[in-house]
Amino acid sequence: MGTDQTGTDQTGADQTPNRRLLPDGARRLAAWCVVVLLVAGVGGVGVWLCAQVKAAVTPVLLALLGTALLGPLHRRLVRMRVHRSLAAGLTCLALVAVVGGAGYIVVTALIDTGDEILAAIKDAARKLSDHFGTAGSSVDDIASNVKELGSRFGGTAALGVLQGISILGEMIAISVLALFLTFFFLRDSYKAAAVLHSLAPTGRGHHLEAMGRRAFAAVEGFMRGTTIIALIDAVLIGIGLLVLGVPGAAGLAALVFVGAYIPYLGAFLSGTVAVLVALADGGLDIAAWTLGVVLAVQVIEGHVLQPVVQSRTVQMHPALVMITITAGASVAGILGMLLAVPLAAAAFGVLSELRSMYEASAAGQGAPADDGPG
Repeated sequence: MGTDQTGTDQTGADQTPNRRLLPDGARRLAAWCVVVLLVAGVGGVGVWLCAQVKAAVTPVLLALLGTALLGPLHRRLVRMRVHRSLAAGLTCLALVAVVGGAGYIVVTALIDTGDEILAAIKDAARKLSDHFGTAGSSVDDIASNVKELGSRFGGTAALGVLQGISILGEMIAISVLALFLTFFFLRDSYKAAAVLHSLAPTGRGHHLEAMGRRAFAAVEGFMRGTTIIALIDAVLIGIGLLVLGVPGAAGLAALVFVGAYIPYLGAFLSGTVAVLVALADGGLDIAAWTLGVVLAVQVIEGHVLQPVVQSRTVQMHPALVMITITAGASVAGILGMLLAVPLAAAAFGVLSELRSMYEASAAGQGAPADDGPG
């Protein structure tokens, strides 16, 4: 059969070569843009749903962090032939004792030194007044009226006392629920693999289990490493404060320990409180020495402790950590700041496992058959 001058044969079929509208590079870019938009959209919807049901999601996330932190102690007790339920109960009691004790020490120390901090601020304002005149006087006026402003704010806040009681009750309920969930997660952790295999499509259970194990290992490593670093920081700073004679050294050390679970920002806030207390009690010289101790400990943490202690966990660039903390704070406040980095570590663990699977598949290594959790 012949063709006419338009390149169409007698049957009407187009014989013109297929000409693509976009080059290969542009099509690949468009495909990646679609993938990124889909992932971002799904992630955004997931975050929105979690924010809507945060009363149920928050205890689960806190319980997972508690399970990751207390898992080694629970496993040790189980290896000592302690019943799993009893081991989980003893582990949760240890958590309550440590958290409650640290919180009591921190609050007591801050209450005892609160007036001294205000006095130090007023003294610093007077010194600024002597050197800078009117500007310093303004600062002195602000410092002198701190208690009055606080009283007025407290009087306004008293109008919403019912709302405050409601928030406090919600926090207590979330904490108690998270504690019970931690108990059950510790006790029944050996069933997790079977649950993942039951949820996965046929033949994909081992992939889901591998990703789950990698994500939990990343969170567990982060929590364990952060706890060790926080303990070392608290001990070193506490010793420095004791040597300098700063009051409330034990409480400030406990505050350093608690603040270490919020990377960078927690260390800054706890260090600032320690310097203010030193300024209130010993003046500018002791405050300068305290600042030196805090900075020295942070240098040791960044150059020695972080590379050695957390060398086997998921590592994230400091800029990425700060962005993650900021995003967590915008979604859930202080709680979001606490949960942001561990969740990011879990996400990086899953991505690392997916990359390993992809590389193994590309190398021609077939995945084993899914024979169940075993």
